[in-house]
Amino acid sequence: MIDGICSSVTSPHGVIVCSVALKSEIRKLNIVHMLIWALMAAQVEAHSTEVVVVLLLTCLVLCQVIVSQLSLVSHKFIASPYQWEYPYLLSVIPTVFCFLALPRNNISYLVISMISAGLFSVAPLIYGSMEMFPFAQQLYRHGKAYRFIFGFSAVSVMYLVIVIAVQVHGWQIYYSKKLLDQWFTSTQEKKKK
Repeated sequence: MIDGICSSVTSPHGVIVCSVALKSEIRKLNIVHMLIWALMAAQVEAHSTEVVVVLLLTCLVLCQVIVSQLSLVSHKFIASPYQWEYPYLLSVIPTVFCFLALPRNNISYLVISMISAGLFSVAPLIYGSMEMFPFAQQLYRHGKAYRFIFGFSAVSVMYLVIVIAVQVHGWQIYYSKKLLDQWFTSTQEKKKK
């Protein structure tokens, strides 16, 4: 739908409509990313030896930390985090820059958001899929899982999270690139006048 709106933009009004549509899609993806991030942060913080107070954590994360620190939830229900989950928590940085870029059409923040999305979002997911591969092989070949999240194999759950997160980040980068092209087009037209 967005490609249909933005593919044949020739008038200044069309650029504005396309920009608004792209901003709306990016905001939705940012919100989905924040939900994924909150779930990952909840799991990571649930097994940290010390609780790090982060202002951006949602109520879900706060509840998870309190429950785990008071040992209300057994390790049988929530597995300890994989190593890749810690750097993935930095994926909130591109989302913050994206939220800062959208209200004022700030090209610099949007570019920083796109570059850091690859570094802080996609790279840990790739590393995570490689880190968990031996565990997935063991589960597939022998049917043995040693880590569980609410009774499900942690490897299966985390691969599902990775698949969803890769799609969200891919669409974020794609729509950000389209929006950046729109902003450049709009800027070039203003300079010509």
